[in-house]
Amino acid sequence: MKTSYTLNVLAGAAVALVLLGGAGELVPEGAPQYDASGKMVLPTDYREWIFLSSGMDMSYSEGPAPDHHMFNNVFVPRAAYLSFLKTGVWPDKTVLLLEGRVGAGNVSIAKRGVVQTGEVMGIEAHVKDTARFNGGWAFFGFDGDKPAEMIPTSASCYSCHQQHAAADTTFVQFYPTLLPVATKLGTLNPAYVAETGKSK
Repeated sequence: MKTSYTLNVLAGAAVALVLLGGAGELVPEGAPQYDASGKMVLPTDYREWIFLSSGMDMSYSEGPAPDHHMFNNVFVPRAAYLSFLKTGVWPDKTVLLLEGRVGAGNVSIAKRGVVQTGEVMGIEAHVKDTARFNGGWAFFGFDGDKPAEMIPTSASCYSCHQQHAAADTTFVQFYPTLLPVATKLGTLNPAYVAETGKSK
C-alpha cells in the first residue's frame, strides 16, 4: 500500500513538472516551448489558462473600422497570474496569448449585441524569457498551429509596449483584475503614469 502511494505521488510530480533539455531545470507550467530551430510552439491548452480580459474591435491606430467585429481574448498561465498578484510583475517564462476571434450578431436566439464565433483570425504571443531575448520580452505571430518565428525587434509592437504598457511592458491597463494590483504594489510603468496621470 505504501509503495503504491509513493509511486502515485512520484507520478503526479512527474506530470506537474517539466524538465528542460534534460538538464534538471524545472520549467513552470505554461512556460514557452521552442522547436529545434528556435520557433515557438503554440500552447494547445491556452484556453485552459486564466482569462484576463477581452476587447472588441480594438485598434491602437486611427483609421476606418473593419467590416466585421473582432474580439481579442487574452490568456495567461495560472502560475504566472498568481505570481503577478503577489509581485505586480510577471515571472520569467510568462506567456500571454492573444486570440483574435470573429464576432457576429443575430446568432441563435440573440436579437441584439455581438457574440464570439468559432472563427479564430489569429493568435499572437508575448513572451518573457530573459535568457533568450534581449530586453527580456519577445512577440510571436502564429499561422494556424504551426511553430512561429520571433517577430523582429524593429516591429512597432516593441516600442509601443515600452511606451504605453501599464506594467512590465504588458497592457495591464486593459486587465481589470490586474491594474489595481500593479497600482497598489507600485509597479506601474513611469511612462504610463506620465501619459495617463494615474498613479493611484
